[in-house]
Amino acid sequence: MELTDSELIAGVLGGDTALFEQLVKKYQSRIFAMARRYAREENEVEDIVQEIFIKAFQKLQSYRSEAPFEHWLMRLAIRTCYDSLRAHQRNRELSCSDLSEPESDWLERFAVDPAGASDTAQAAKELVQRVLQQLPPAARLVITLLEIEGRSIKEIAELTGWSVSLVKIRAFRARAAMRKCLEKMALEKYM
Repeated sequence: MELTDSELIAGVLGGDTALFEQLVKKYQSRIFAMARRYAREENEVEDIVQEIFIKAFQKLQSYRSEAPFEHWLMRLAIRTCYDSLRAHQRNRELSCSDLSEPESDWLERFAVDPAGASDTAQAAKELVQRVLQQLPPAARLVITLLEIEGRSIKEIAELTGWSVSLVKIRAFRARAAMRKCLEKMALEKYM
């Protein structure tokens, strides 16, 4: 018989720490998927996931059962990913020479006809990932939650602890920074 999250948490808090492994097994695939969206490199994913579950174990007594455990865990995971982004922030400029040929070709098509460039193309996805890596952590977080995960402004505010207006401002600025980065790369290509 499978125990509920509440029963598992009560057991862990009661001293049976081995029950935490069941919570890890239940949520690890979702946490791994989230960490992959925020990690700068694949080799950072496991470290981030491990940190999330360590924090969850250490802070389990702060869980108040007012919302599902999954919501509490995902909020903790998003904040941990954000902290990881800030800790590993790199301000390295991306130049056109760093682009692969498909990315460069897509950028050229985009520069000529922005509406005609397919945003589902693999090269476009890779280019978007490269541009996202150039953004500050808060901007990358808000764009990932809003545009890639499809979360609402209100939901992002709840997950991050930011106000709704701050989420809107950060999303606006992040989009502008992405556009500026793409324009700069396109200009470099033709100079």
